[in-house]
Amino acid sequence: MRRIFFFLIGFGLAVLGFSYIILYLNLLTIGYNFSEYVNFIVRRIECYFSIIGIIIMIITMMIKGE
Repeated sequence: MRRIFFFLIGFGLAVLGFSYIILYLNLLTIGYNFSEYVNFIVRRIECYFSIIGIIIMIITMMIKGE
């Protein structure tokens, strides 16, 4: 039960982070080039949620259950 909870937490964080990354794609339409976009994404804390969520999901899948 604990593994499912942590997997869902990781999934939620990944969805939240990727939604911010997609939302920030609008910066490309106002004149940012791709390198400026990546530089902006790297500096935003909410975009790290996607990486943290994927790591949590991988850890919960790799740990053996009881």
